[in-house]
Amino acid sequence: MNKPLKVLVIDDSSDSREFTVEYLLKPNNFLVDVAEDGLIGLSKALKTTSDLILLDYELPKLNGVQVLRRLRECGIKTPVILMTSHGSEQLAVEVFLLGVQNYLIKPFTIEDGMRAIEDALRLTRLENEKQELLERVVQANQELKHQLNIRDVMYQIGKSITLIHPTKTLEKIVDAALFLTNADEGRLFLIDPHTGRLHKPIEWKKASKRPSENATRQISVPLEIGERKVGTLSVKVSTRGLRNSDVVEYEQMLQLLAGYGSIALQNFGYINQIQAQKEKEKQIIRGVFERYVDAQVVDELLKQPNQIKLGGHCQPVSVLFADLRGFSTFANKTSPEKTVETINVYVEAAVEAILQEKGTLDKFIGDAVMAFFNAPLPQPDHVLRAVRAALLVKQALVDIQKQLPPEYQLNFGVGVCVGEAVVGNIGTPKLMNYTVMGDSVNKAKRLQEHAQGGQILISQETLEVIQQHVEVRSMGLFHLKGQAAQEPVFEVVGLKQKMRVELTPAYPVSSLAAMTP
Repeated sequence: MNKPLKVLVIDDSSDSREFTVEYLLKPNNFLVDVAEDGLIGLSKALKTTSDLILLDYELPKLNGVQVLRRLRECGIKTPVILMTSHGSEQLAVEVFLLGVQNYLIKPFTIEDGMRAIEDALRLTRLENEKQELLERVVQANQELKHQLNIRDVMYQIGKSITLIHPTKTLEKIVDAALFLTNADEGRLFLIDPHTGRLHKPIEWKKASKRPSENATRQISVPLEIGERKVGTLSVKVSTRGLRNSDVVEYEQMLQLLAGYGSIALQNFGYINQIQAQKEKEKQIIRGVFERYVDAQVVDELLKQPNQIKLGGHCQPVSVLFADLRGFSTFANKTSPEKTVETINVYVEAAVEAILQEKGTLDKFIGDAVMAFFNAPLPQPDHVLRAVRAALLVKQALVDIQKQLPPEYQLNFGVGVCVGEAVVGNIGTPKLMNYTVMGDSVNKAKRLQEHAQGGQILISQETLEVIQQHVEVRSMGLFHLKGQAAQEPVFEVVGLKQKMRVELTPAYPVSSLAAMTP
């Protein structure tokens, strides 16, 4: 033995305990603990780990069978030898069904006791040896888990690690099992985790001129991932000259090979998880950003995921605010249902115009719309895009108003401004909003507040960027709320080059007609 094994003796007879401890266990280098009744013995068995339990049947408080049942109910699988002065065939059957390794009738000799102990501890020793053999496999598996958990590194530099397809690995395992055990046949079955059915096995047979006439014995071990059985590795070996020690050795070899097979399957599962996670992340990105930006922008985001930066960062953006003029008065004179239908028509027209220019929707504020350009993906012409979107909004409203009576005809006042702003996910871990903040945002909002229905007002900074593309009219100096001094403001009249507009109304004509009284 590599280390002394611990034996718990549960016996209420002092003479029997003394004989067992002093003449049977201690001379054979066992570590010993004792208990004088069933309740104390159960408590010790549950609290401390023993390699073997010698359990008397006739005990105060809890008898041997009761102790044994409680141990099995608690998942304690320690080998047990039951000792009794009044043995019976019925009792023997009962305790063997509960997993007792041996059954001793008191009084017993030292030789009988040692024979029973050695037989009961055989599985314990085999398990210890198996654990030692699999230690290197477990260490390698832990290292693989560590590398695969760093999924982004694995995803970007996958060529740095060579991964053999699991089928090839399993075939090599079956071939190795035949070689190491000198078996005639080898098989590896895998279990479908969804249906529980067996897959077609991987089978190897030794080439021979004629079938062997020798009797064979099958040796099998499970493939396990955690506590889940995922398959079986088995060989058929000739019983001619086969010794018990050979069987033990072959079982150990198969356990080691089965461990490698489990690693291969885990490895394949981790790769699938990484791929599934990446696909899930793409779907999340698409689902979130399609609520804010045009579908083509989402496609570009998925092609360039590194462009998406969580948190806030400062960059130039163009901000657009559009607010319906006279909407509050209109709402006071109109039913709630008609009010909602009307605002949806106008707001959706504005949204279509913004998305057509690949803008990002920030939020709806009552009857107002806020959007920005140059984020999340860079747009070198973002200022021009913002102004074109404003003109598209204006033109879309002209088309809508042709289909509505005068009392339903409303107009957006629009403000556009360019400047530095903080862009990113703002909020809390539970509720975040992809938005922009800064002086350029405030100024765009103030320009919109000064715009009349149908007007598009821009700042001096905005005009300086796009003055070769647009026709403007000076509105003079305005004192914008939040600004220290008056600033020149300009109205966008149109583009210097004719702009072709292809906007589809948010609602078909029939729906718009149905809105009228």
